[in-house]
Amino acid sequence: MSTSTPQQTVRWYGQGYPSADPAAIHQALSRLEQPCYIVAGPHGIGAVVGGATAVGGDGPPVLAFVPALSPQRLGSAEFRAAHGVRYSYMGGAMAGGIASVEMVVALARRGFLASFGAAGLLAEDIARALTRLREEIPGLPYAVNLIHSPSEQRLERDAVQLFLDHGVRCVEASAYLDLTPSLVRYRLAGLRADPSGRVVTENRVIAKVSRGETAERFMRPAPAALVEGLLADGLISGEQARLAHLVPLADDITAEADSGGHTDRRPLPALLPVILRIRDAIQREHRYARPIRVGAAGGLGTPAAVAGAFAMGAAYVVTGSVNQACVESGTSPAVREVLAQADIADCVMAPAADMFEMGVELQVLRRGSMFPMRAGQLYRLYQMYDGIEALPEAERRRLETQVFRRPLEEVWQECVAYFSRRDPDQLSRTEDNPRRRMALIFRWYLGMSSRWATTGERDRAADYQIWCGPAMGSFNSWVSGSYLNSPGNRTVTDVAHHLMRGAAYHTRTAQLRSAGLTLPSTAEYVPVPLDTAELEEVAS
Repeated sequence: MSTSTPQQTVRWYGQGYPSADPAAIHQALSRLEQPCYIVAGPHGIGAVVGGATAVGGDGPPVLAFVPALSPQRLGSAEFRAAHGVRYSYMGGAMAGGIASVEMVVALARRGFLASFGAAGLLAEDIARALTRLREEIPGLPYAVNLIHSPSEQRLERDAVQLFLDHGVRCVEASAYLDLTPSLVRYRLAGLRADPSGRVVTENRVIAKVSRGETAERFMRPAPAALVEGLLADGLISGEQARLAHLVPLADDITAEADSGGHTDRRPLPALLPVILRIRDAIQREHRYARPIRVGAAGGLGTPAAVAGAFAMGAAYVVTGSVNQACVESGTSPAVREVLAQADIADCVMAPAADMFEMGVELQVLRRGSMFPMRAGQLYRLYQMYDGIEALPEAERRRLETQVFRRPLEEVWQECVAYFSRRDPDQLSRTEDNPRRRMALIFRWYLGMSSRWATTGERDRAADYQIWCGPAMGSFNSWVSGSYLNSPGNRTVTDVAHHLMRGAAYHTRTAQLRSAGLTLPSTAEYVPVPLDTAELEEVAS
């Protein structure tokens, strides 16, 4: 952007005359693919596209100029090239298939990266989803979620084997507290050297982290001990073991701020610069041929927030909560309706089912749900008593009538049937360990509460566990009064398109503000419906 000086006044020449009407200014700035001039006229400051400029003459003086900025130019070109997408934007994974096949397919067809929510699903369900993705979007990029499962390591091993068998080339690793052999195996199984000796990383890893020390683990090469163990077990080749020290464990690091689900609720302006500095320090140390890219997630529910993430140096952005409210998500219409009414203060932390015994929490929607309170009560009981048998009779009766709505022994039998199929090791660890048995029973409620939400079980609406961050409330405030206010109009591609296009718009207006211009408040980006032809045009 440039500004003119009094000594050499740049003037605009063209047909017509720039309008100072706020709607006209908004319209001119919205034509992102063309440069925009801000000029001073007899009726005030106006905006115009087209025409030409020259020094001197009698045309209206140019106060500022912003170049064309299409949403495809935001973020890292390297990210777009590495993943084969048109936008530096990713629809993040939401467990239990909430980030559904339909969501991944829709985003992939419009040039966005998306991650299928495989966490919490049985192996056969994941296999069916991977088959559908291969058939419905052949040749298009996508990712699949790989979640850290310290209490159920078999699930992680089985998931990685499935990904390798189905040729999954990108995983979004989330909730990792430390590196695991299964994760390292996935990364190294895609290593090879091309004829020129260059290391090729066929299996890409996008690691979602919220702490600097975790980010550093993913930014460094795989630990030698894990590499040696995988080689000894015949899970990687000698060549792959030899190449392991030449590449980082992850290609991309997503700095996850105050998000839905597993989160440390870090503010993005505090977290992202820390992760970027760690990346730069490690790059100076290892001198990777392809530097690690750092993206941003958490709290990104408006164009201004997305523009801010890019302005802070994010290579790409990741959305989650706002996608759950879209028609393609794998949750119920009842949940979408509740999400569409959420405010930024309607979120709270509650115990996580997958890391219950460790005291790990995740962020959920508290609006209209008793789940956060009841889940917190269960964790307090787990801390206080050594097993179900040790519970006071009145406490046990309350749990059976109000929370579980069935005898606890009956719940235990369901746990036995479930884990016999999913992970028998969980059951063997309960032998002579009544407290562990109590944990599995309590985890039944935590697991079922998310299932009741996704299936829309009306009788258990008060127990819905809905993963959600404050971005949802921010999004609802932004789209209020527009066509996206209705949950039935929210598609993941429309949301992605307007967030990115709006971010480009806000980037241009920020440039104008830095030149000292004050724009009318009505010149804000407002989402309007796009017809099919327009979508094809912006995606091409």
